Amino acid sequence: MADDSGDNSASLLPLREEDAGTSEGGDNDQSAAAVPENGQVPIADQPAAQPQQSGWSMAKGFIIRALIIYFISSWFRGGSKTTVTDPAATGTRAPSSNMFPKGAPIDMYIYITEKEFFSDFSNPSALFWSQKEILYGDWTMGPQKDGSFAFHGQVMASEKMMNNGSIYIHSYFVKSGKSPDPSKKAQYSKHYTFHKHKMLNKYKKRKYQKTKNLLTGLTDLTADEILKAENGTVDIVSHWHPNLTVNLVDDHTSWSRGHVPAPLDDHIEFDPISGQYYPVIYFNNYWNMLSEYHPINDSTPVLNLTITYSPISLIKWQMYAAQGMRNKWTSFLGEGMMEEADDADQDTLKQAMLETNPYLLGLTVVVSIVHSIFEFLAFKNDIQFWNSRKSLEGLSVRSVFFNVFQSLVVLLYVFDNETNTVVCISVLVGLGIEIWKIPKVVNITVDWENKILGVVPKVSFEYKGTYVQSATKEYDELAFRYLSWLLFPLLAAYCVYSLIYQEHKSWYSWVLSMLYGYLLTFGKYRR
Repeated sequence: MADDSGDNSASLLPLREEDAGTSEGGDNDQSAAAVPENGQVPIADQPAAQPQQSGWSMAKGFIIRALIIYFISSWFRGGSKTTVTDPAATGTRAPSSNMFPKGAPIDMYIYITEKEFFSDFSNPSALFWSQKEILYGDWTMGPQKDGSFAFHGQVMASEKMMNNGSIYIHSYFVKSGKSPDPSKKAQYSKHYTFHKHKMLNKYKKRKYQKTKNLLTGLTDLTADEILKAENGTVDIVSHWHPNLTVNLVDDHTSWSRGHVPAPLDDHIEFDPISGQYYPVIYFNNYWNMLSEYHPINDSTPVLNLTITYSPISLIKWQMYAAQGMRNKWTSFLGEGMMEEADDADQDTLKQAMLETNPYLLGLTVVVSIVHSIFEFLAFKNDIQFWNSRKSLEGLSVRSVFFNVFQSLVVLLYVFDNETNTVVCISVLVGLGIEIWKIPKVVNITVDWENKILGVVPKVSFEYKGTYVQSATKEYDELAFRYLSWLLFPLLAAYCVYSLIYQEHKSWYSWVLSMLYGYLLTFGKYRR
């Protein structure tokens, strides 16, 4: 570890409160009293089978089944286990064990500093919390008898931190009685020391948009925000959350180096000498909501911080690790492209999990999965239906054109509001499908001789004979006429409301916002 010591560590003000209870693992020997803390949240329908299947369909079905079986087996088997009797002869590594057996006493040291790589163990202000004699894998320790300890303290924000500087937490675990400081030769043991660090603050982008009431010209923005909006400035602001959980994974699986399944392989570290692996340290901020973060600036010279230590099971940690892998995949789509929207979606999901009845939440998940399956089947069947349809009797041609208009409005709206690319692509594909339906319901004629303004060829549309000759055309016109009597007044009322009470970037944005809101509310009744 690089020697990056100095006096740049954040000043720490630990609050040494009365111990809420006597732990079973010797928490009387801690350097800062553990206090109970409540800031952390504890934690079919398929299309009918065809009479005959093509070779490609059979092969595709076989591949999908094989992949499902592979991933499920990889998830539960906990890595490949070798049966080779002489690993050295074949180069295969034998399964290893955890460096610390269950119930082994360990000491935890938490340091907070502005250095990403820490070595200033002699600086007492860097030590935020130390907890001695923690029994690894013990779920009955601590004041609450649930294996957890909590400590509340304060971090003094330096001038650098208040100007978008970073601050890090360094968590060291050592065999009980040992020291994480390499300079203490008699007490230090590299073999029985494992650690991990993480940036405590979170950087969030803030974009400025110049909006105003189109009638009065008034806006709620400050002069500085208006200037930043005109210049297209994007501020990167450091934010702080007052809670963090340090989890130690209670795992004794016989992992083999090089055969640990993803995404666990990014977290499990092996000792190069003994071949054993160290317990996994996991900084758990999954339940920290975006709304709970606040900016670090001149108005926040003192930052409250509550750190909770608790063990975590392997299965539960795998779920958190899978979420981390998901975030990595979304980051491949481009920096900042999906991060903000994805975090907001995650917050909505977390809020639902915290506030919704578990049975209702389970039912919601099942319904959502079934809805997604039906949506995919509807997408496939829609294309098959229009491909094989020979007659338009019973079909509304006007609804096809209305769907094109509706999809176009939604696409322009998401572009105007700089929505993430995945949503834009999804809407664009939907618009493409609706446009693809137009030649299915009308005959399109392009007149290249009589051009509009001598440049654009004249395009004419003519209803297909099967539509004109049936009673469908008459009923289609009647349905749209009667619905228009109700929906057009609603559109006019919504236009007036949006114009008077809402701010917009421009008249163009107002038109898109008004049409999008109207279609979102009333458009489904015209389909």
